Amino acid sequence: MKDLIIVGASGFGREVAWLVERINKVTPTWNLLGFMDDKPEIQQKKINEYRVLGTTKDISDYPGVYSICAVGAARVRERIISDIKIYNPDVRFATLIDPSVEMSDYVTVGEGTIICAHTIITTNISIGTHVIVNLDCTIGHDVVLEDFTTLYPSVNVSGMAHIGHGTELGTGMQIIQGKSVGEYSIVGAGAIVVKDIPEKCVAVGNPARAIKKIE
Repeated sequence: MKDLIIVGASGFGREVAWLVERINKVTPTWNLLGFMDDKPEIQQKKINEYRVLGTTKDISDYPGVYSICAVGAARVRERIISDIKIYNPDVRFATLIDPSVEMSDYVTVGEGTIICAHTIITTNISIGTHVIVNLDCTIGHDVVLEDFTTLYPSVNVSGMAHIGHGTELGTGMQIIQGKSVGEYSIVGAGAIVVKDIPEKCVAVGNPARAIKKIE
């Protein structure tokens, strides 16, 4: 069993703890030590039987531990991972894939990535590091998900789409085949992407269109 700490004790953090439990029921793998979270009001409290062990800086007290960042906001997650590497240079990052996920042998998945229950990932797909694929998503052939992307629940990404670094795809949105979303863009819930979305913008609607730039 490998020691694991979840960074982020919010709702998604609790879902990731459940994911760890589901993995362990099939193949005992992880000794979940608890959470790290920077909120002062929850320090040392138990959340679903797992203690909040300290703030992100306190991960330095656990040399060699595996860590996973359960923060959905892509830019925030990227900053937290950068901080963790400074606080604990020996940290290792877990990759968590729910046992119910259907995925071919022709998929690469980077470290620190979380893939939640009932997702289908077909073939010849590249998933980067510290990516979150939430519940019930579908990802088609030859898709690229770059590092730090977030897919919220029930996102459908069709074949040959390219999702840029640090993007967020909102709940229930869809992207048709061959289209791209530029880095650090956010596509709103329920949107349908039929044309490429530029980088660093917010896009909403059907068809999805950029409505605001992100600095």
